[in-house]
Amino acid sequence: MKLIFCGTPAFAVPALEALLTAGHEVALVVSQPDRPVGRAQQMTAPPVKQAALAAGLAVTQPEKIKTNTEFRALLEVIAPDAIVVVAYGRMIPAWLLALPRLGCINLHGSLLPRYRGAAPIQWAVAMGDAVTGNTTMLLEEGLDTGPILLQQMIEIGPEQTAVDLFDALARAGAPLVVQTLAGLADGSIQPQPQNHGGATYAPLLDREDGRMDFGARTAHELMNRWRGFQPWPGAFTTLDGRKLIVHRMAIAAPALGRGLPGEARAEGQRLFAGCAGDTWIELVEVQLEGKKRMAASEFLRGNHFAAGARFGTSAP
Repeated sequence: MKLIFCGTPAFAVPALEALLTAGHEVALVVSQPDRPVGRAQQMTAPPVKQAALAAGLAVTQPEKIKTNTEFRALLEVIAPDAIVVVAYGRMIPAWLLALPRLGCINLHGSLLPRYRGAAPIQWAVAMGDAVTGNTTMLLEEGLDTGPILLQQMIEIGPEQTAVDLFDALARAGAPLVVQTLAGLADGSIQPQPQNHGGATYAPLLDREDGRMDFGARTAHELMNRWRGFQPWPGAFTTLDGRKLIVHRMAIAAPALGRGLPGEARAEGQRLFAGCAGDTWIELVEVQLEGKKRMAASEFLRGNHFAAGARFGTSAP
């Protein structure tokens, strides 16, 4: 088929590579513009653009697409059989949805209708789900509401982070996209409407999602959120009014007994925080505002807090 591929981050690269391996003609790759990255704010091409250029493909990076007449004319000249959209990061306008004869096919990192929205992989981990997966669907104007084409299920390991799951879903989803195109072409796949009543949402992450709420969440829930919110926004709290980032944590044994939510307790060279439901979380590696990242044992050697000290009692 003649295709246009729309994608931006590393998650989309395996799908692009799989389409090329399968022999499809990717006439154009559409990606978001280069962005400044890191402390030096160096302009950096997104991973999909880098992969496309390495494969000798044409690339365009429009800032806007809905009313971009030049971009629309370019795509109309190509007249693709299908447009494949994988983590492009922009809503697809009606004129673009109607352009290809087979439609716009999207790979979404969840088992729709569960976790519609911008961050399905992160929220699946953060909510403690044991299973997630990929869905290919036909895009329509609603947010991830289009009819389902194919789905695949993938287990979430108890230690997996969102970073781990991104990689697993990207690799598993790539051949699913190829299979979907083949099924649409020969008529063996028939789009199935979603059960909209069963929809849940996975909104774009916010910095505050990483704030540890010891009073409302158990140690297991806080651990799941930490796994889901990697690499950002991670997990943080406050101690004596200063922000404390928690880089690594572990669920503590129940032998610590009852404690107040947010209670800071040092046991030898280990640091614990009381959570909801009389549970405890161990803060294994931390970083106090203005300081370097360090193991809890090193942190305790340099920081002494009074009896009754609480985490998260004041905003940073």
